[in-house]
Amino acid sequence: MNGNPEPARAEWIKSSHSNGDGGDCVEWAPRGAARGRVAVRDSKVAGGPVLTVSAGAWAAFVRGVTH
Repeated sequence: MNGNPEPARAEWIKSSHSNGDGGDCVEWAPRGAARGRVAVRDSKVAGGPVLTVSAGAWAAFVRGVTH
């Protein structure tokens, strides 16, 4: 599991850029970040695949898209 919560039981946070009408949305599960891994998924496909990245890579991605 690489320190991540099970996707079905994870608490997901939707991107603040979600427009609520079917736009491209990303959700992430912060619970695993304390253990060094972050789960990321497409909010439109909640039961779909989950990408797992290192907490450092996720932090760099967020910095990159917010600046």
